[in-house]
Amino acid sequence: MSTTGTYLIRGASVLGAEHADIRIENGIIAAVAPGLPVPEGASVIEAEGLIALPGMVDLHTHLREPGREDAETVETGTRAAALGGFTAVHAMANSMPVADTAGVVEQVLHLGERAGWVDVRPVGAVTVGLAGEQLAELGAMADSRARVRVFSDDGKCVSDPVLMRRALEYVKAFDGVIAQHAQEPRLTEGAQMNEGEVSAVLGLAGWPAVAEESIIARDVLLARHTGSRLHVCHVSTAGSVEILRWAKERGIRVTAEVTPHHLLLTDELVRTYDPVYKVNPPLRAEADVQAVRRGLADGTIDIVGTDHAPHPSEHKEGEWAHAAMGMTGLETALSVVQHAMIDTGLMDWADFARVTSATPALIGRVPEQGRPVAAGEPANVILVNPSARRRVDPNKMATKGRNSPFAGLELPGGVEAVFYAGHPTVLNGRLNTPHPAAAKES
Repeated sequence: MSTTGTYLIRGASVLGAEHADIRIENGIIAAVAPGLPVPEGASVIEAEGLIALPGMVDLHTHLREPGREDAETVETGTRAAALGGFTAVHAMANSMPVADTAGVVEQVLHLGERAGWVDVRPVGAVTVGLAGEQLAELGAMADSRARVRVFSDDGKCVSDPVLMRRALEYVKAFDGVIAQHAQEPRLTEGAQMNEGEVSAVLGLAGWPAVAEESIIARDVLLARHTGSRLHVCHVSTAGSVEILRWAKERGIRVTAEVTPHHLLLTDELVRTYDPVYKVNPPLRAEADVQAVRRGLADGTIDIVGTDHAPHPSEHKEGEWAHAAMGMTGLETALSVVQHAMIDTGLMDWADFARVTSATPALIGRVPEQGRPVAAGEPANVILVNPSARRRVDPNKMATKGRNSPFAGLELPGGVEAVFYAGHPTVLNGRLNTPHPAAAKES
């Protein structure tokens, strides 16, 4: 990244604790202390009442490009990410063509650099074409300019245990991680929603919890056998939390994520038959929501991943059975996590920084992201107003997708400013300009 200007953030509460000024120079945090003098030519940002946090890192974003630009582009998706408080996102591989070669992941990397709103890290497919039949070019993607370290067939499960074992063994050589979409396909054929009381009443085919839990159980054993890193995408059931807890107690190298929507919403919403609530994995029961909240709070679940999945309106509107699965999440993640975890007393803002920034950056092997708000660190910093409240309006979002399950809800928290590599991409809650290095990548 090229150098940027000098900024003085005055009076911010760092991680919700002590108040300090933050001086940013040439992309680096130069100083953090109370009462810093204003450098000559510096831009001053008054931050009384705001919380300074490290920029959020999403390990699970669907940017859709190349090939599905009707749903999202790297440009629109990263604008949404910036407004949501993110300074890095990992772009999932289920584009068209699939990101299963060095050429495609380098294309996604270039699109992110050209946009300049956040750091875009491509995720490579585990199998060719997401078909689950043969391993993709994992080594070539790892050695490419994109330096891929996260591999996933997300949207589909790597259901073949032999193939999953081989993938885990392969990525161990370059410290990669396999991010598994845990869904046993034979247990979910024709499934439409969570299997339980509501599905029985509505007469919709149920999606049993064991379809997720059985794959997680298998894969943590494979991770123990291979000694490799496993990451479990979008954990949604109480049973999954218990399996992960068992694995971690035994030192197995497994990490896991939960989505904002699984932290807040339940399958009771499906009674409306509104396809905006159709998602994979499905919204679960209240007991599962409470279990994943506890799991995130106690560290059994490591991070929050948005699983931002925009769709064109025509793919989400209409009959439930034919609607696409997926929800947007980049522009509401911070507010939902504040509402579900911080305002309930389960976590504080330092915990928030851990699960939305430091740990996802570590899992994704992005060393310049997720760093502390401290002198000498890269200036990926956000300012949050925890007292703000807003009613969610998908029509005012930067993402192309209008399929937000939080539409109409009043949620807390607002992103006031975002510094990405020292440049303010968001100011006063609005997009400012992309990082100046982006022009050199076009």
